[in-house]
Amino acid sequence: MREFILLFFRRPPVFYLSIILWICMASGAYAQQKDISGLISDMQGNPIAGATIKIKDTAVGTQSNENGQFIFQSVREGGVLQISSTGYTGVDVTIDARSHYQITLQESADVIDEVVVVGYGTLDKKEVTSAITHLGSKDLNVFGGNAVLNSIQGKVAGLSVVNTAQSDPNAGPSIQLRGASSRNAGLGPLYVINGVPGGNVDNLNQNDIESIDVLKGGAASAIYGTRGSNGVIIITTKKGTGIASAFYDGYASFDIVNNKIPVLSAEDFVKYNRGTDFGAKTNWFDEVSRDFAYNQKNTVQFSGGGASTNYIVSVDYRNANGLDLRSTKREYGARLNLNHTSANNLYTATFNIAPRFLKANNSSHNAFNQSLTLNPTLPVFDESNPNRYYFINTGFSGSYNPVEELRTVQSGTEGKYIDWNAAFKLNLTDDLSTQIMLGQQSSDFFGFGFTPSYNTGAINGNNGRNSASRDYNKSDQYVFEWIGNYKKLIQEHNFNLMGGYSYNYFVNSGMNAGNQNFPSDILTYNSLGTGEYNIPIPDNPQSGDYTFRSVGSYKNDSKLIAFFGRLNYNYGGRYYASASLRYEGSSKFGYDNKWGYFPAVSLGWRLTEESFFPKDSWIDELKLRADYGETGNQDFGNYLSLDTYTGFGYFNFNGLNYQVWGPSQNTNYNLRWEKAQNFNAGLDFELFQRKLSGSLNYYVRTNRDLLGYYNVPVPPFVQTTTFVNVGTMKNSGVELQLNAAVVQKENFSYSITFAGATNNNKFVSFSNDTYRGQDFQFMAGMPSPGSPGPAQRLEEGRRIGGFYMYKSAGIDATGRLMVYDKNDNIIPGNMANENDKRFVGNGLPLYTASLGNTFTYKKLDVSVFLRGAFKYDIFNTTAFYLGTPVTQSGANVLASAYGKGKYAALTNAETYSTLSDYFLEKGDFLKIDNVSVGYSFDSPVKYINSIRLYGVARNLYTFTNFTTGDPEMISVNGLTPGINTSLSYYPSTVQFLAGVQVRF
Repeated sequence: MREFILLFFRRPPVFYLSIILWICMASGAYAQQKDISGLISDMQGNPIAGATIKIKDTAVGTQSNENGQFIFQSVREGGVLQISSTGYTGVDVTIDARSHYQITLQESADVIDEVVVVGYGTLDKKEVTSAITHLGSKDLNVFGGNAVLNSIQGKVAGLSVVNTAQSDPNAGPSIQLRGASSRNAGLGPLYVINGVPGGNVDNLNQNDIESIDVLKGGAASAIYGTRGSNGVIIITTKKGTGIASAFYDGYASFDIVNNKIPVLSAEDFVKYNRGTDFGAKTNWFDEVSRDFAYNQKNTVQFSGGGASTNYIVSVDYRNANGLDLRSTKREYGARLNLNHTSANNLYTATFNIAPRFLKANNSSHNAFNQSLTLNPTLPVFDESNPNRYYFINTGFSGSYNPVEELRTVQSGTEGKYIDWNAAFKLNLTDDLSTQIMLGQQSSDFFGFGFTPSYNTGAINGNNGRNSASRDYNKSDQYVFEWIGNYKKLIQEHNFNLMGGYSYNYFVNSGMNAGNQNFPSDILTYNSLGTGEYNIPIPDNPQSGDYTFRSVGSYKNDSKLIAFFGRLNYNYGGRYYASASLRYEGSSKFGYDNKWGYFPAVSLGWRLTEESFFPKDSWIDELKLRADYGETGNQDFGNYLSLDTYTGFGYFNFNGLNYQVWGPSQNTNYNLRWEKAQNFNAGLDFELFQRKLSGSLNYYVRTNRDLLGYYNVPVPPFVQTTTFVNVGTMKNSGVELQLNAAVVQKENFSYSITFAGATNNNKFVSFSNDTYRGQDFQFMAGMPSPGSPGPAQRLEEGRRIGGFYMYKSAGIDATGRLMVYDKNDNIIPGNMANENDKRFVGNGLPLYTASLGNTFTYKKLDVSVFLRGAFKYDIFNTTAFYLGTPVTQSGANVLASAYGKGKYAALTNAETYSTLSDYFLEKGDFLKIDNVSVGYSFDSPVKYINSIRLYGVARNLYTFTNFTTGDPEMISVNGLTPGINTSLSYYPSTVQFLAGVQVRF
């Protein structure tokens, strides 16, 4: 890569001057003088913003502004304007002697002509032969989330978006497509932002997104090779328009707890003799949380330019507070998109840059754990010294004063993102073009931590010594890509050939330092050198001991290089075919497996274009398609195939200490990517005069050579585990997407959307020809007290998420938990052994579904979005540890632990820590996920075009039988779905949001 750049820039100056003069002469030779403008509106005369206007057979194009206006400079008579907008029937208009055009578009439910972004290009919806879901900006109009991808939750069949801490401003969602696919490599999809693979979704503003395309089929994602196994999400940001305009969006939101878990009050704690009465009456949940979490965000956009050059600039600021006392996030960012096309369409140049800066204070999920378990008679402050917090070390192991932690301990980060990319496209002929793209994505995080000397944990566990730390982590990705496109139409044969080269370089580096016993608390973490770094670390530190000092640094890198090509073909708009191949190499892999091939093929048949298909049928569009593609997964750490060494302490020789070095891991020169074989069959349709449209997909994905650590003997190996390719997993399912324009009247409309999916999962094998082992692996280990052991088992031939524990036989007269042994005899739970366990449930939802309803009446719009997951179990960890009267003395319990409830019947301590399906509950839920109301009205102010007021209620109500809160607080992604393996959590909230949008 460096050699290529150096070679290019070593050319003599006359070389570059000749290129510039040639381009300028070519541009001027074809420049025309005719300028035109236009206004695009719907059948009611309302302007259509964001409509695409292109000059046919060229790359010159623009979009209508908020008033439906557009302009073109230097166009020739006889050319054709192609006007399209989602939800409307496109039209072509010939450029004649007029200088201004009034264009009316007719509303339509037709989606077959939508433009879909695929890897390294775009296709009309009718040309797509793989499973791709397209979401336009109107589908993403959801505000107030912590991350932009919250806006696609429930809208893409088969895509699981889970955020178990929505009101934590620093928590992002976990995203998984078509089920879990790996053991120890990444489970999330590849993000491509404005054509740059590996994009950073945390550096996006919701208002900047134009569209999101989710590549689910293997044939679509295979073009990204070793990063395509978990699907690809392509995000396209907005571009400027030809007329100057401005836009403002601002909102404020309030998050209020809607699933507070009731525990015993101080009076009831004493009444039931739960522990020592310290005399206070403390509601620990109220003490560690705010009454509500307040957030506000402001965005300003400016766009303008002309037909040849346009731009859009966006600036945003967000101030977010979490529900706990400490968590906050302040961030501000910007984005510039600049596009220039020569007058004769010889070349197009684009430039994007997006900086973002933030400062965040971390939440403490464990503080809410403490609010459940702490004795409510304990005071927050020490009565003998009201200026000092009360020191707590009673109850469950690890108990502490959570209010003191949130108020006195500093923990957070300062961060920045800077992403940029530039592309230059040269149209060599009408059929042949080539493009180069350079880009860089950088992130820097400077973390901080500080515990003052007056913290009671420091006083009692660290001899009153304060402590501080800082850590710096930097990540960079450099991208260079060169692609070429050739298209050719021969009678009814349409060919489109694409080929390219990709180079990616990744580098990560960082350092950390910590110290203690500073002369003052004033400088917090900003003067590490003034601490006493030579204090001995105790051999047996006690709970709450803050003694530490540290210093360290790291750096690692990797390279990814690929050659790829794709051929799209269609015959007469009826038969479609696509074939692609990517040849890719990664430095992460072993010496013998650096490179691999990733082929794909797909076919489509538009039956409605056939002469035999009845033209007056209620079926307006019907397309059959099938595809097969092979993808990979290389989302794991660097150097895992190599000989790496690390320090193993010191050896004293002749009074001097020498660092001892040795191998830190076993080598694996055969390490390679995970391989996924993807098959998809689908059907796209439009029915009833295009009032109902949708798609149906059936998929099978088999992931082979799963990456993970495998136990090996010592010797001959030097370490007990090796990172290898072992195992096979299979996912299959059916996905359905529907869009229906139920009512289309002049002043009223009603439309619905539906997304539903099933997922069948099977872990096929743990072994291969080289590594043979047991056919199962225990998962979801549960913590103390009680040391109950693992709650799930991953086993060959079974679905992941299987709960493996005792089968309950009820409660006996003494309050003991009774279970079935292996012979189905009923015995006390504490008398059972490992052989008596069995599979008793599963934490992976079998079905997911969502239903969106949108109503419009004149300038009023209302939407109601419902979402749910069905047919799965949740292990109630909170009830297991805190829901019974026999919970450890000194700890608080759920209010339901005393009474007539199911868990209150378990009164015998002999079976307290026995894992059984007695604590399994149905996880099924249906959620009123989002209700929004908006009203748009014309502004009486001359310089304001329109104003829209809107209000949103999120997570409004959940229909469920789960007894301790919102079931979505327990993740269903990953290899241990349906269970929390600790009591740490972040409360679920209902969010109320109000905002305004102004267009200038």
